[in-house]
Amino acid sequence: MIWPAQVLAGLACAIWVYLVFCNGRYWTAGERDTRKVAPDPVAWPRVVAVVPARDEADVIARSIASLAAQDYPGSFNIILVDDGSRDGTAAIARPAGGDRLTILQGADLPAGWTGKLWAVSQGIAASGEADYLWLTDADIEHAPDTLRSLVARAEGDGRVLVSLMAKLRCHSLAESAFVPAFIYFFQMLYPFARANADRGQAAAAGGCMLVRHDALERAGGIGMIRGALIDDCAFGALMKAQGRIWLGLTDRSRSIRPYEGTGAIAAMISRSAYAQLDYSPLKLLGTLIGLALVFGLPPGLALFGHGWPRVMAAMAWGLMILSFQPMLRFYRRSPFWGVVLPLIAAFYAGCTLLSGWQHWRGRGGMWKGRAQAMARS
Repeated sequence: MIWPAQVLAGLACAIWVYLVFCNGRYWTAGERDTRKVAPDPVAWPRVVAVVPARDEADVIARSIASLAAQDYPGSFNIILVDDGSRDGTAAIARPAGGDRLTILQGADLPAGWTGKLWAVSQGIAASGEADYLWLTDADIEHAPDTLRSLVARAEGDGRVLVSLMAKLRCHSLAESAFVPAFIYFFQMLYPFARANADRGQAAAAGGCMLVRHDALERAGGIGMIRGALIDDCAFGALMKAQGRIWLGLTDRSRSIRPYEGTGAIAAMISRSAYAQLDYSPLKLLGTLIGLALVFGLPPGLALFGHGWPRVMAAMAWGLMILSFQPMLRFYRRSPFWGVVLPLIAAFYAGCTLLSGWQHWRGRGGMWKGRAQAMARS
């Protein structure tokens, strides 16, 4: 029968037309911290960086040293919360941080909290009278002007939250294949332009977030999202209810955690994919069907179909390839990866299915020996 192919090809083509032209320009990679440079504020506010860390011996020295090297003109201090590390994380961090660094030994994890957010909450409680809190991960290395840029944007634009999507490491073959797509898919779900608008969708990137302390207190504190696995977007929504937020791509903040093989990347994706679907089997099934329709069907019909279904599928595949190019350029990867985006999407579909399976086994949200996902009902 011909008509099912025509309907499916037409639907896939229509979806890609919508995504490219009506989904917040997500694919253009246009929201960057270099596009609009804010002037320096009249007075530089007090800032405290809060870094949660659990068994981060391999990366913590570079991360903390980059914070200590910030050329920020105002008051700036760093609080590292050691969340039960067994590899000497705190001892390695201490000489890297110098006089700016305070190390807290984290308390036992209470019920209902994820480990990262519990550590962050303890750091915030120890931050004193800081005007801004810089919440950053232990595997992020920042350029010396990162904090100046964040504060200038927050003060100049009146933002309660400024967040940077740290540039992930992209050296190995596996990283080249799957890392640019990770940011591409994130932007497809959370278009940065919409997040940065005064109303509508909210998002943030947990590796680098500067938040007004008083606004966070008005929102009820970090405890309002204590159990969130996708804590950055939950935090973005929490803060957007208090005022304007901004999220953008950057070269200033870079992840130094390596993902050498597909197994490490699969673990990173599957850690929170099922949480994104609200732990719903129906949403999981719908997502897998949707990925097959949007990413799998166009190349299949373009290569093996006939007539109008083949034409429409080729158009959809072409839009898919073109939409991936700005992110590939941002990561300085070959344009060829756009052609195999359907295969990359299939890998992500498998990781999403794996995430559901891990949750069913009671091992959802696994991170450094902790299963943190919501328990199965």
